[in-house]
Amino acid sequence: MSDVLLRGGLPWGLRSPADLLVRDGLIHEVGPGLDAPGARVIDITGQLVLPGLVEAHCHLDKTLYGGPWVPHSADDTLAGRIGNDLGRRAELGVPDTGRITALLERMSAAGTTHVRTHTDIDPQVGLRGVEAVREAAARVPVEVRQVAFPQHGVLTNPGTAELLEEALKSGVEAVGGLDPAGIDRDPVRHLDVIFGLAERYGAHVDIHLHDGGTLGGWELELIIERTRTLGLGGRVAVSHAYALGQLDEAAQDRLAQGLAEAGVALVTAAVYNFPVPPVKKLRAAPACSGCGATGWRRATGPTSSCCRAAARRRPWSFTLRALWS
Repeated sequence: MSDVLLRGGLPWGLRSPADLLVRDGLIHEVGPGLDAPGARVIDITGQLVLPGLVEAHCHLDKTLYGGPWVPHSADDTLAGRIGNDLGRRAELGVPDTGRITALLERMSAAGTTHVRTHTDIDPQVGLRGVEAVREAAARVPVEVRQVAFPQHGVLTNPGTAELLEEALKSGVEAVGGLDPAGIDRDPVRHLDVIFGLAERYGAHVDIHLHDGGTLGGWELELIIERTRTLGLGGRVAVSHAYALGQLDEAAQDRLAQGLAEAGVALVTAAVYNFPVPPVKKLRAAPACSGCGATGWRRATGPTSSCCRAAARRRPWSFTLRALWS
């Protein structure tokens, strides 16, 4: 592959323009006035050069992207959205490898290089979603990591825990959870199952936590405690965590510090009018935080605007059209 010299762009984190030498698809050197005989030169004066974007939270297996328009049909309650999701899945042909591929291609064209996706696991769909996402990911130059996600409960949906284990055995990188109190009605048992699987298979953990107020705050404490006890710092994330946006400042400060010390990341998304965690406070703690779209063309569940932020620092890649609307 021939060298490419990007001349005069403004790399993220620098205060003045610089050149970027790209060799074999990777940033080889950054600096002013670079000399690269034989390289193809592209003038990007005035353009911002960003690291590859990270879509930190989405549901590729449920996307309808690339297909005919389907109106959003769920109500605004979590139970209503989950029920609608399950009831319409077969009708809408979800999961669909072609649609997943189309969405990943769109993400890649807009500068996304890494995706974490929550793939539904339950007795009805089995591991079909995992297989569809894998097949699509093999077609597109985006690193895709899946979370085996029990969208319809673990304890309340017999057979799901066993399927989560099968997904991890097949190479899925993370295991997810969902509202240990609100959905499964037993936070301790739910977290025992999820963290037990993570410990057994060396997997990451990413738990959807919509439960609000002091209940959600207590569940965050349980997650922090298990992460510390099992030495899983840097391998655990909590998605949404609406409770953090509802608690008083003292509780927010205490939980932010606990998340930071335990090595638990938090991933947020702008969904409807639900409370958003105090991102500035979390970053100051510092508790690692990220952003995700959660839904792209989903008629069955929540839909939001697309992510405009990277979840964590990644190796440099370049894009001239990195942000989208």
